[in-house]
Amino acid sequence: MNGVEDGSIVALRRVEARVEPYDWSFATERADEVAEHWAKVSAGKPAMFNGRILLQHRAAIEDGVFQAGYFGADYAAFLAWLGLGLPAPAIRNGFAMAALRAADGAFLLGRMGERTANAGRVYFAAGTPDHEDVLPDGSVDLAGSATRELCEETGLSLDEVVVEQSWDAVIVPGRVAFMRPVRIDLPAEAARALMLERIAAQQEPELSDIVIVRNLAECAGFDMPPFMIAYFAHIFGRQS
Repeated sequence: MNGVEDGSIVALRRVEARVEPYDWSFATERADEVAEHWAKVSAGKPAMFNGRILLQHRAAIEDGVFQAGYFGADYAAFLAWLGLGLPAPAIRNGFAMAALRAADGAFLLGRMGERTANAGRVYFAAGTPDHEDVLPDGSVDLAGSATRELCEETGLSLDEVVVEQSWDAVIVPGRVAFMRPVRIDLPAEAARALMLERIAAQQEPELSDIVIVRNLAECAGFDMPPFMIAYFAHIFGRQS
């Protein structure tokens, strides 16, 4: 069984994740800093909610299977942990993303709206897993999380897309982005127009726009997290 190395991208056959007991000392020992940080980042954003999420405290890869343990934590504690530079003990936000690709090969990403914690940032539909993603046997349904977030954010339905079974894990300090390829049988511009129409009908949309990316160079024009750029470098480099 191999460790999980920061800065790597690993092709996976499967992700096996379970909820486990874990005492995250950061959340209790630095509670005052957590509260102060939350007050700062949530100011002027009444839609931000300090709910319970799932974070990853252990991870290993064996024979193309990513095995991980998750525990419950407050969203405010997680944001403070990020803002304070990922202090020990080491954990990760292990989340699933729907890597949506159009029939012409272009990728389709969302730009986060002003009411969100990451306003203006551009990436695939995703969400930190929470209790809704936990199955009766205690496993974390990351595949279901990816498609749920895709449908909620873009307005697409599952019968309009094809979800592949493979994953690519993009591993960086504090994060593991589990990329699941998803295809829509429309050219990029038509797919974008459809999603924008659906988003416009939502009462409280998370996205302000749909962004089309056709090559690595186009990533520079967007406020895109480094792990997303690493993923595109991997995908486009593989195809060159």
